[in-house]
Amino acid sequence: MGAEAVRVLVVDDSPVDRRVVELLLRAHCGGGGGAAAGEAAPFHVTAVDSGKKAMELLGRRRGDRDHLTPSSPAAAAAANDQAIDIVLTDYCMPEMTGYDLLKAIKALGSPNPIPVVVMSSENEPQRISRCLTAGAEDFILKPLKMNDVQRLRKCSGATRPKSAVAGDDDRCCNTAKKAAAAAAATPEQQQQQQRSPHLAGLAMA
Repeated sequence: MGAEAVRVLVVDDSPVDRRVVELLLRAHCGGGGGAAAGEAAPFHVTAVDSGKKAMELLGRRRGDRDHLTPSSPAAAAAANDQAIDIVLTDYCMPEMTGYDLLKAIKALGSPNPIPVVVMSSENEPQRISRCLTAGAEDFILKPLKMNDVQRLRKCSGATRPKSAVAGDDDRCCNTAKKAAAAAAATPEQQQQQQRSPHLAGLAMA
């Protein structure tokens, strides 16, 4: 029996970018190769073209579940069918940016907050740092690649033990923070970072 699907809400005002992300996620079933990879959960993608529609969808699904008796079979089915495991949002959107959407989702006050990953075609360190500080799980540069999909899977925390989720989420966020720090470094600092491992090796020798 296959793993339960990872339910992704994709938010992007560009129809082309939404389609590219949808196709990439739906084509990615564990990264290919090997039995372990084949057992990875597929992605179930819901796509909207604005942060406002994303919040309406999240609020509607949350409201539908709240109207059902928590212990009822209907409530369990609704929670399974309507839940979103992770939100993947573009940063630059009209009216409500990806950063605004990130803050709005975090403000919902859910006991199990929905992980949010922000994507952008612009590699701006301040933007990356701003989103991570506000609670984003990761920041991915467009266009998305296959290894980015694996990062998204790890950030979703779906179908894994809670202890494993915490570890993967920490590594996911740390990866983005390191990328932001590297992008923000001056040319002199980048040269120093590149020389440091070499110097450490000489010292040990």
